[in-house]
Amino acid sequence: MSPAPDGPAPAEAPYAEGGPGPGARREEPEDQQRPVSSAGRWCPGRRGRAVLGALGLLAGVSVGSWLLGLYLRPAAAPPGPGTLQDEEVTLNCSEASGEEALPPSLPRTVSFRISPEEFLLEVQVRARPDWLLVCHEGWSSELGVRICRRLGHLRLTQHKAVNLSDVRLSGSREFARLSPSLEGLPEEVRRPRDSCASGQVVSLQCSECGARPLASRIVGGQVAAPGRWPWQASVALGSRHACGGSVLAPSWVVTAAHCTHSFRLSRLSGWRVHVGLVSHGAVRPHQGAVVERIIAHPLYSAQNHDYDLALLRLRTPLHFSDTVGAVCLPAQERDFPRGARCWVSGWGHTDPSHAHSSDTLQDTAVPLLSTQLCNSSCVYDGALTPRMLCAGYLDGRADACQGDSGGPLVCLDGDTWRLVGVVSWGHGCAEPTRPGVYTKVAEFLDWIQDTARNSLR
Repeated sequence: MSPAPDGPAPAEAPYAEGGPGPGARREEPEDQQRPVSSAGRWCPGRRGRAVLGALGLLAGVSVGSWLLGLYLRPAAAPPGPGTLQDEEVTLNCSEASGEEALPPSLPRTVSFRISPEEFLLEVQVRARPDWLLVCHEGWSSELGVRICRRLGHLRLTQHKAVNLSDVRLSGSREFARLSPSLEGLPEEVRRPRDSCASGQVVSLQCSECGARPLASRIVGGQVAAPGRWPWQASVALGSRHACGGSVLAPSWVVTAAHCTHSFRLSRLSGWRVHVGLVSHGAVRPHQGAVVERIIAHPLYSAQNHDYDLALLRLRTPLHFSDTVGAVCLPAQERDFPRGARCWVSGWGHTDPSHAHSSDTLQDTAVPLLSTQLCNSSCVYDGALTPRMLCAGYLDGRADACQGDSGGPLVCLDGDTWRLVGVVSWGHGCAEPTRPGVYTKVAEFLDWIQDTARNSLR
């Protein structure tokens, strides 16, 4: 891990049309006209150099002593959710002018969950504390598909009726019947039933995601052990790592659109996806899953990296194991709050000068920042759109460098890991007031799920 640079990292040349540059880029939108560097590894920063420079420019013994005392003060510990608001307030930045208004969060009027033992579907309305079992009458596979999507799963895998006589119920339970279209659902759930007319309830299984089978074996440190992030993918062109990615299903990987934007479709056969890796030294030529199709979001803009998302369909499905698995998408109507502690991982550069890339998968925790803060005049000055989110530290202690564009930003929701962001762009490496910017996956749920479903058809 290396200190933050004294100033902006040097600008890098754009992608060449014929092949990859030195790695995937994490760049600031062109209309901001700021020096840029690329995305990937997270590096801790320090305040010392900037303060030392100030000491040489200021006169007076009292002022010099004050600055020296400031220099010798130890760096603050990473802020938790309780201190993040104070960090934002101290910037005292003006809000960005002309910022596109973000829509308010939808209230979670109705929630679903699936019991881990018998996969029984349960529903809860916000005004009631109890969970209701779902009666099988009126049930359909389309309902199952829609509920799995709401829970952040890519597809429905199994649904069936279970006799109440075969279910071990703890105490008295109440039941609900869902309408085939899910319309009028809150009213139906508010009127629970004492029994089901059919004597059966719904058992529902969605596609497997969001679990870390080997997580309990991980020892602390910045190097990620096998199985810590089983959805982490390395997207390569030829034999060279180009971007990070995240496994959504055996045949689907999500990455950033800018990773593939500059390459011709005639080179599709050269793309490979490697999973279950910790070290790139284990990769051999012609290994990895062959990419059959690249589907970038049709509204992706190379100018400001809006809609920076792409799906990769694999020719042969991946085999899931303790070290290879899928991450869940965000659940609908579920927002992670400012200050939530999330994790970013990848093989990118480990120092701000881009002199050292990592052969070993690295990870670190970063807090989510508010869009209002990141669009303020002293951060990104209105560059973030509603399809972007911000995470990191305002003092520059951790930031992305070259090599991890397209990689995952994941947050823990109960016992399930969800893909909240995809590494997209930023300004320099570990620069103060320049946190990382990610594609906001929650804004793309319908597009991801519809694209995957239509491709199968």
